[in-house]
Amino acid sequence: MKKQIVRISVLQSSKIMTLLYTLFGFIYTLIGIPMIIFGGSQLRIVGVIYLFGPVFMGILGFICFVIAAAIYNLAASLVGGVEFEVKDVV
Repeated sequence: MKKQIVRISVLQSSKIMTLLYTLFGFIYTLIGIPMIIFGGSQLRIVGVIYLFGPVFMGILGFICFVIAAAIYNLAASLVGGVEFEVKDVV
C-alpha cells in the first residue's frame, strides 16, 4: 500500500523539532561547564556561550524547520510528496 506525504504541519512539526534540538543542545552545556570551571578567561567566555547552547539550538531549530517545512509544502504541491510503502504487521 503506497502512501504519500503531501503536506507537513509547519507549526506543530516545528514545535517537535524545537524540543529535539533543545535536548541535543544540552550536549553543548556538558562541554561548556568544564570550560567555565577549569578554563582561562577566553575559554570561560566560550564556555558561557556553550552553556546557552540549548537556547540557541532551540531557536535555530525552530527557524530552520519552519523554512524547511514551508519549502517542502511548496515542492510537494508542485511535484507531489514523498512516497513510501506500508504493510500491516501481525
